[in-house]
Formats: sequence, C-alpha cells, structure tokens
Amino acid sequence: MWRATLLVLLAGQAAADTMIAAHTLRAQSVIGAEDLSSIAIAVPGALTDPAEAIGREARVVLYAGRPIQPGDIGPPALVDRNQLVSLIFHSGELNILAEGRALARGGAGDAIRVMNTASHSTVTGVVAPDGTVVVGGAP
Repeated sequence: MWRATLLVLLAGQAAADTMIAAHTLRAQSVIGAEDLSSIAIAVPGALTDPAEAIGREARVVLYAGRPIQPGDIGPPALVDRNQLVSLIFHSGELNILAEGRALARGGAGDAIRVMNTASHSTVTGVVAPDGTVVVGGAP
C-alpha cells in the first residue's frame, strides 16, 4: 500500500531522470559510466546528471536500483589511513615540510587528521590535489 502511495506522490512531480546504481557498488569504489542507470521518476535530492557521479568514489554501499544521493559519493581518495604523507605548513614566508601518518582516508579538499611522525603531535590539514596535506594557510 505504501509503495502505491509513494508512486502516486512521485508521479505528481515533474518527470526527470534520476541516477540509480546499475548494480551494487562497494564503498570506496570509483564510479564509471557502466555503474549507472536512470529511471524516469524525479526523486528529491537524488542526482540527475551522470557527470555528477562518474569518476567519484562511493562513500557508502550503493545498492542496485536505489537513487544516488550527493552525500553518498565524494572525490576519490588520494590518501589512505596509515599512509605516510608530506605535511606542509605555510605561514607568511615560513614554509615547513614534515612527514606525517594519515589517521583517515581523504580526497582532494577533504580535511583529515595527521600525526607528525617526528613530534607525535596530531594536526588537521586539507588534502591537496597532489596527495600532500596542507596545514595552516595557503602558500
């Protein structure tokens, strides 16, 4: 009964294609065109353009036939947990380069915690497109 009500509610909305997973995708999988399909029902908040999902990484398990929400995907991880990374600290003319161990996974633009291997202090930085972690201001 609830499915019929849901379909009636969704049918009343403007028809737009909604992106769904063509098959079940594990978390941390990079999404390709073959992983997507579409349905002719508008689902509020779901992705409508395949370009929004292709090349992104599944943050959660994406089940076959279910709509893909923007929070379910993100940039592909450049840094894995426990990976050694370069830490860069910028402050004015001062630039400090150190080695750190990532305490979380992260893609470009994600804020992650990193432990400085020399001092064992934990800092938070942003993953740069080259996989380094920038702490503090921009260069």
